[in-house]
Parts: sequence; structure tokens; C-alpha cells
Amino acid sequence: MCVLSALSVLAAGNAVAVDAVAAKAKNVIFFLGDGMGPVTVTAARIYGHGEDGRLTMETLTRTARIKTFSLDAQTTDSAPSMAAYMTGVKMKNDVISMSSDTNAYDANGKPYRNNADSTCVSGNGQPVQTLLELSKAAGKAVGAVSTTRISHATPAATYAHVCNRGAYNTITEQVTPGAPRYNTALKDGVDVLLGGGLRHFLPKSNPASMRNDNLDPLSMFKAAGYTYVATGTELRNVNPASVGKLLGLFTASDMSYELDRVKKKLDQPSLAEMTEKAIGVLKKNPNGYFLMVEGGRIDHALHRTNAKRALEDTLAFDAAIKKALELVDLKDTLIVVTADHDHAMGFNGYPKRGNPILGKVTNYQDGKLALAADGKPYTTLVFGNGSAPRRPEDADLTNVDTEGDDYLQQVGVRFAGSPGSETHGGGDVMLFSAGAGSDSFKGAFENIKVFGKVKNALGL
Repeated sequence: MCVLSALSVLAAGNAVAVDAVAAKAKNVIFFLGDGMGPVTVTAARIYGHGEDGRLTMETLTRTARIKTFSLDAQTTDSAPSMAAYMTGVKMKNDVISMSSDTNAYDANGKPYRNNADSTCVSGNGQPVQTLLELSKAAGKAVGAVSTTRISHATPAATYAHVCNRGAYNTITEQVTPGAPRYNTALKDGVDVLLGGGLRHFLPKSNPASMRNDNLDPLSMFKAAGYTYVATGTELRNVNPASVGKLLGLFTASDMSYELDRVKKKLDQPSLAEMTEKAIGVLKKNPNGYFLMVEGGRIDHALHRTNAKRALEDTLAFDAAIKKALELVDLKDTLIVVTADHDHAMGFNGYPKRGNPILGKVTNYQDGKLALAADGKPYTTLVFGNGSAPRRPEDADLTNVDTEGDDYLQQVGVRFAGSPGSETHGGGDVMLFSAGAGSDSFKGAFENIKVFGKVKNALGL
């Protein structure tokens, strides 16, 4: 079955028996820290609050351990891992919210995409229903917020269905009301979309576009009644009480790292600001809402082995959680915070308490600089793999500022190429939750089990 016809079938059969399970939650906010493994959480806590401090996410009352492997890999990528949360279906790497028999590559290993357009063939799987679609069918307001492109794997897994995650143009078309390949299961549209990725919303006649057709998604959103904002200032000026639907596209591609957004005084909103506006718009629906919020650039900084930017983005993600907790009533709202996968970052040596987490290891016994077998110092945070090309002097860190913004951590297995080649890790990740229906979010279980727990909490 081709994706387009399958989407129609999905929409036609999308009626939800809301009385099948007694609803415990009216609203759900699903926070996803992309790549935010346990070491990243620990390091961010120390970086922001010290060893005995606490992140906001760590104050939530229920905790669990999540297994993240995909259908065909011990180490997952973001597409099937987020889709597992959203659909309860285990799928192959690079596949977004499709059935388990879907392949992301053809028999020759070529991806089913071409220049950000899907080339998925008929019969290669079919869409599977997402929590966002289920919520929309139940009459709830729905939204997706991300610091990456809004058509990137994590947000896309909530509202789109493609066999290869790189089909950003097709993903954009599926969320654009009135487009030929619009996902009709979204009914009148995703109520709030905030993030980056403008280049996929412009027709190819626009020099800033990455599209290969003359579809003009941005104009179509405006025609569908969406309020559109393009800067942080414009978003801050939005009055949620007077806005029915909201689209914000703040950058051509991914949004800037938090460290750069603040230091360079860029006119982009913080993740907390986007979360606040999204809740303000969605909460007006008397049936409640489903909101997904992604700290997506945590993952990108980790791929670059740039721990400082990863930790800054983790703290910004945590600030968004704090903002949400200030705005909602946990008596009728479920908060879930988790990650889609781990990374290959390790916590290294025996540094003394109070040692800067981005610094070089100093021994807890005598406070002196710890030295490796080659007589040279090393940092607390290291990566198991990556490219991280360095200046010659970086082989000896004695006089190197490892706490600098652009410092790239040392790596074990070295890959060729530019920074960005560090891989995900296959380890389990943490899940924190609180509020209505959070009682079942405890223990150790596979990522696909999260779907059912959220679905049951909503009574869907």
C-alpha cells in the first residue's frame, strides 16, 4: 500500500472510543531530549547545579529505565526510537511511524529518498497511528515544538509517515493543510508547530528553498488560518488568547545552539518560550491537548563531541520542563520526560568533588592533575568514538582550555571526516514522569511500551 492511500485508510479508521479506558489525564506533554543519555543528564546536573544539585526533570516523581534498540539495530537512530514512543510499533532504523515491515533502503542499499523527497514504493509498509493522531481524533488540540527542523525525525514521528527520515520535503507536505500528500488523519491540522526548517516550507522558486517543486507550504499554512511568526520577538508578542493556530519557523535549518543563541543575542526563542506559547494556545481546547517538546540539538552537539554545547542545550531543555510545570495542573496533566537514545560519551577517571565537569581530571586524593600513561592530562568527559580533528597542541591538554565553547572532547575510536561523526550509544535511557496517569511509568521496559502507558493515561 502506498503512503498516500494508506494515510487515507488510517484517517478513515481513526475514530477513537474514548470511553474504552477511564481517562486519568486530560493533557499530555511529552518531553524528548534527543540523545540525552544518563551521562549527559549527570554531566548537565553537575555543570548547572553541582554534584548535589537537581535538574527539574529529576524532581518528577516516577522514574523508569527504557530499552531503545530498534527492529534491525542494537543502536537505534532517532526515527524508529521516537516512533516507538509515538506508535508502540518497533521499526527499522531511519523509518518514521510506519509498520514493522517497512524498509528505509532498497535491495541495493539506496535510501528511499531523493533530495529530501520520498521515493518510497507501493507495498513498502503502511502508516501506523500516532499518539498525536489519536489525540486529534479525540478532539484534543495537538502541537509539536523542537529546536531542530520541525520536519526532523523526532517531531516528524508525531505527525508524518515516511519510509526514510531524510524525506524532509515529503514530511513537510504531509503536515501542510491542503497539500496533495497531506496527512488527513491530522484533520484541520497540527494546532501548534514551532521550530526551524523554513527552507522546506518555501517553493523552489525562492532562493532560500530546498524544495524540488513549486509547492508553497508556508502560504498554505497562512491560508489555513495559522498565525505565522519568524523571530523570537514576534513569538513573544503573540497573545495565545487570540490565536487559534500557530506556526513558527525561526531558522532555515535547525535552530541555533542555546550557547550561541544567548551569547550572540540571536532573535530566536528559547525552548522554554516556545513551550510556554504552545501551552497557552493548546490549553484553550476544552477536551485537552497533546504536546511534544524536543530538545533536539543536544544530539547534534554530542555528534560533534562538543560537550559544552550539549550540556547548555540540556539545561535549556530542563528550563522548558520547569516552565511547563509552572503552567499546568498535574491533577489533569501527564508530564513525561525521556530520551530517544544514548550517545557514546563517558564519565572518566576519579575527579575530585567540585572539579569542573568540562575540565581536566584532578585527583580526589591530592587535588593534583591526573595523568594518563603517556604523562599527559585528560578530561572528565570523553567520547568512545568520533572524528574530532585537532590542532597538534591538543595532543597534550596541559595548556588547552577544555572548558572553551568550541573544545571538542577526546575520542577513543577515531573516524575519518569532519566533526559530527560520533555515533549514538546503544545503552538504556532514563524516563521521568509526574502527574495524572504517571503511576505506571516505573521499572524497566522497551520503548514501545511507553505508547500504551500514555494512551491509557489519556483514556484513548
